[in-house]
Amino acid sequence: MKSPVAARPRGRKSCGGVRFAVFLILYFTLLPGSATADASPPTDQQQASAEALTLGSALRLFREHGFDLLIANASVDAAEADVRIATALPNPALSLSRGSSSTYDPSRCNGCSSHSTGASVTDQGALSDLLTGKRRLRVAVARAARDASKSSRAEVERTLELTVKEQLLQAELAKRSLDYAREAQQLAGDTLDLVEKRYRAGAVSEADVARAAVQKLEAEQSADASAQALASAKAGLAYLLGFTFTPENLDVADDLLRAAPPADLDHVTADAMLREALRRRPDLAQMRSLFERARSSLTLAQRMIVPDLLPSLSYSAEGRGQNAIQPPTVTFGIAATIPVFYRYRGEIARAEADIRAQQTAEHKVEAQIASDVSAAVAAFHGAHSRVTRMDDELLARAARARDLVRLQYEKGAVSLFEYLDVQRTWLATRTEYLQTLNDYWTAVFQLEQATGMEIRP
Repeated sequence: MKSPVAARPRGRKSCGGVRFAVFLILYFTLLPGSATADASPPTDQQQASAEALTLGSALRLFREHGFDLLIANASVDAAEADVRIATALPNPALSLSRGSSSTYDPSRCNGCSSHSTGASVTDQGALSDLLTGKRRLRVAVARAARDASKSSRAEVERTLELTVKEQLLQAELAKRSLDYAREAQQLAGDTLDLVEKRYRAGAVSEADVARAAVQKLEAEQSADASAQALASAKAGLAYLLGFTFTPENLDVADDLLRAAPPADLDHVTADAMLREALRRRPDLAQMRSLFERARSSLTLAQRMIVPDLLPSLSYSAEGRGQNAIQPPTVTFGIAATIPVFYRYRGEIARAEADIRAQQTAEHKVEAQIASDVSAAVAAFHGAHSRVTRMDDELLARAARARDLVRLQYEKGAVSLFEYLDVQRTWLATRTEYLQTLNDYWTAVFQLEQATGMEIRP
């Protein structure tokens, strides 16, 4: 006779094994911190850091993740909330009461009661605000403040975009400078090998070898300094773009250094740029919004002298019947604050002072815009002519002179001093070219900031 255990079907055991295997698969699949959970899509910052940053991608990251811009966005949201608060009607106030008379004996009359009941409701000044226009004026003040906050946010973006552009420019220039330094380092090494070869042949003295060795060491120093400058520029750029740390693979393109100068600005005038700036600059728009806010605040302060009417409706009763202490009574009332002792002269004076301050601030911003545009246009024209001259002539001639003197030195026609001198001149010309590019693009960015418009090609 078989035992019950032995008679159990064999498939039941294998089914339990399958359930256990499924449990393990689901457990390790859904386990927090597993490979599936970690396979989250990369953020746009991570994707951007994997590619060489251009000016367009850097500005996009700044507008989406820049710390100061996010704070400015929060200020705009707060101003929007203030508008909603100003447009809201006050909630009516409702009061209920229930009590009893302690010295009254309701048993001495038929239908008498010692319990009292009361209720009242008031509109909390909602009707008065609508009739006197105070609500409309408060909404106007809040909306003007919101417009000023939006313009302030645009001003933060305009100001910080200049910093982002300049920092990206510094990173691109540092990267190009590092390439130049490594090329100069290679050239100095080749020069040292050539001098040592000629020294072994007896064509030059040991002093020439020492000079070439010094030049090689100086090139190595310059390469290290350029690498440090590039790392520092990347760190500053990462902070401006909203990175909490500098990604190791953060790289910058050379789109600014390869871009052609905008040709349509060769004959630009300060007057034309000034007209554009007065139309586009967000700081001037902010001043105008603040002036509108001050003017609405003055009208509101003058309207405060109109009394606030507070209508109310109340019901009260104590007892029942003809002998009730207080028969059911419905009462309509109205209350008002009479401006007898104080007529809001302080609020009016403060609003008038605010208007004068905003008018002066607006004139100050207009004068600042005129100064910014004039200086930016002059700097742009000067930098534009210098970078064009270097692109067309100076760089090519310096490189040609270096190559010719190298050939002459290899043939013994010139001294090592002359060869090293022409190399220094060539390196100095390229360094000057980087500085000229820095001046040019800085002038372009400052002209964009001064006018509030993009003028890059």
